Amino acid sequence: MRRPFWIVMLAVLLGVLLRQAPLEAATRAAAGASVPDCPLGGDPYSVDTPLLDILLNPAATAALRSEPGFARFLDRAQPMLLRTEAPSFGAIVTPRFLLGWAQLTPDVLPGIERRLREVPVTPADRAQRCARYDDEAPRFELPRGRPALLVFEKMTGFRDGPSVDAAHAALASLAQRNGWSVVFTDRGGIMRPALLRKFAAVVWNNVSGDVLTVAQRAAFRAYVEGGGGFVGIHGSGGDPVAFWSWYLDELVGARFLGHPMAPQFQVATLALSDWGHELAPDLPPTWSMQDEWYSFSTNPRASGARIVATLDESTYSPGKSLAMGADHPIAWTREPGKGRAFYTAIGHLPETYSDPRALELLQSGIAWAARLPLL
Repeated sequence: MRRPFWIVMLAVLLGVLLRQAPLEAATRAAAGASVPDCPLGGDPYSVDTPLLDILLNPAATAALRSEPGFARFLDRAQPMLLRTEAPSFGAIVTPRFLLGWAQLTPDVLPGIERRLREVPVTPADRAQRCARYDDEAPRFELPRGRPALLVFEKMTGFRDGPSVDAAHAALASLAQRNGWSVVFTDRGGIMRPALLRKFAAVVWNNVSGDVLTVAQRAAFRAYVEGGGGFVGIHGSGGDPVAFWSWYLDELVGARFLGHPMAPQFQVATLALSDWGHELAPDLPPTWSMQDEWYSFSTNPRASGARIVATLDESTYSPGKSLAMGADHPIAWTREPGKGRAFYTAIGHLPETYSDPRALELLQSGIAWAARLPLL
């Protein structure tokens, strides 16, 4: 039987994640003490709890390991999955999700659920869970007379440094080219109404993991639905398990299913839709490029998205489990409330951010979301 692509993915991603520096202990402790409203802080242990939070509690870990199949799986799991400091792949998977990886069947879940529910959530547990959130408002100055972009770069799940850094540099270059000012931050504390109002759009640069407190979520949602712009790049819509339904279903508009691993990076042909031609008139009707190609469990078109570009699945090999068919969107727009949202799943390879066509698409999407003219 063919091995699930996620098992293969673990080994491939291990070298990347092990190079990521953990949050400093003092910073994490201070954050946990000052963030009383982290979304998952008081939730009972269950099969839908992030693996990271289970591993932070010895009793919860023992409850999970009481299922022999999970114990064997954890004994042989890659360190990136067992990491108990953010960023950690354990922040974006749950025991329920890991059934396939552990080669277990759903009938084991009720017993695990019962044993996990018996583990109390203590103040110490809550503090550890909340330690990966922050509520510090970064300081910045914006020049007068120039539209401003906020680039948000916080990751508590998976962080691929080369792609994040390449996107960072590309966004700085696009801002300079178009006369936009830009603020980069990895602090969730910037999600305050008074601060968000200063920006024409907020760009999520490969954000992974649950990164905003309850109040920050509310501020960001109000900003977008009140007329602000949102741009999501690649990994910002690519977590295996996510914990904010509004973000996925109403803002991004589709849930990540997976990407090929044999091979992971492939050359594929993209095609602009009619809306894509209107959004980015300088792009060719079709072009080919190499990247990591996402598939989604539902078609964003069904959620009301306007498709900007699609993938031609006949030009690469998604595999049967990831095939979306003749209509495989890879970039699209949505209009939640009075706001505008643009998402592009292009952007894993660092080289993507020097590809003129990918940059043209990203630039056009930002300008549309922010309601800004291009120079």
